[in-house]
Amino acid sequence: MAKNTFLSWSTTADANTDVGGVNIAEGCPPSNMNNSDRTIMAILRRDVDGKVVYAAKAGNYTALATDNNAIHRYTATATVTLTAAATLGADWHYTVIADGADVTIDPNAAETIDGAATLVVPNGYSAFIICNGSTFFTTKQIALLATKAGITAVGSFIDGLLLSNNSGSPNTQVDFAAGSVRSGSSFVSNPSSITKRINGTWAVGTANGGLDAGSVAANNTYFAYALRKDSDLSFDVVLSASATIGGVTTTLLTGYTIVKCIGALLTDGSSNIRSFVMNPRDDYTYVTPVKDAVSAAISTTSALLAITVPNGVKSKAKLRIQFTSSATTNAALIHDPAQGTLTAGIGNDGGIAGAIQVASNYAIGKDEIWTNTSKQVRQVAGAAGNIWVWTDGFHFPCGRNA
Repeated sequence: MAKNTFLSWSTTADANTDVGGVNIAEGCPPSNMNNSDRTIMAILRRDVDGKVVYAAKAGNYTALATDNNAIHRYTATATVTLTAAATLGADWHYTVIADGADVTIDPNAAETIDGAATLVVPNGYSAFIICNGSTFFTTKQIALLATKAGITAVGSFIDGLLLSNNSGSPNTQVDFAAGSVRSGSSFVSNPSSITKRINGTWAVGTANGGLDAGSVAANNTYFAYALRKDSDLSFDVVLSASATIGGVTTTLLTGYTIVKCIGALLTDGSSNIRSFVMNPRDDYTYVTPVKDAVSAAISTTSALLAITVPNGVKSKAKLRIQFTSSATTNAALIHDPAQGTLTAGIGNDGGIAGAIQVASNYAIGKDEIWTNTSKQVRQVAGAAGNIWVWTDGFHFPCGRNA
């Protein structure tokens, strides 16, 4: 086979019997020496390092032997297919810059890169790819950056990543804004918003299912957890009914690290996502207030009242109440169950609605009350009456910065 490229030349001198098809074996015509010198000069000028070849790409591409020492900047989502390692040869090298979207490096057939079937170069990163004649590897710059971020990580935070009902399918899909999240040594960043479906099993990527297991249920809580893909550090989200990372079903999440809980979703009686507005500092407001008590009996006996907030965690409910009683100088008190059993009334532990001065009149009030992990508050009145409770939303402090 004619040795037409610099990398095709042998390091064994006797094996080099031609240059670009020009015969230089023993006994070749003298004129071939002039021709071979000219051919060598041309090949060196074309192939030897020092001649960096730059090109911008906007789609899929197959990297060839002639791309040795090339730098290609990809401005859109792309897959770079590598020609067989044996064809490219030892010492072939190539640089990929992802400048607009993620770029997937896909070696030929069963060949690998850094031991994996593929490598994703995240948007904003680059990869220097080397071939040894049988496989591919990189300088592992992406993994190094991730390790360094983990080593220097301090504390826990969420920056951005606000949740919202998807505008096109608000009942079944939730959007996650761009942002970053860290929990100890685990960090992941989301450069653009993604969408997950609550009515589907988890699958990687935006607009795909989000549930770790089972199917969506009515009047349930689903916690959103940020994921980091171990191979390329890309961002994703899984939805789980578990209030802790340890309870998330990980069968579908091989190759991912669960970083941190970043929010919560509640479904209604029809298994639809309740419409909400989320503000910084983990503040959720329902578009339509939820009536959690309608003319419900309340008495001097303290009782737990379940309200529409996340289940399995403590949250601060945003409540409004209306209270009526045939007894005068009466008050209703709703409070944190952690306070134990309190007694309503001005001479006791007070109230958040009252005091009724005219029999069967109404008193109103509002407050933000911490719940227990069973989404309950405590209620008690100075005398028997009836109470209405509207839940406007809640605060769920999973660690977000304003």
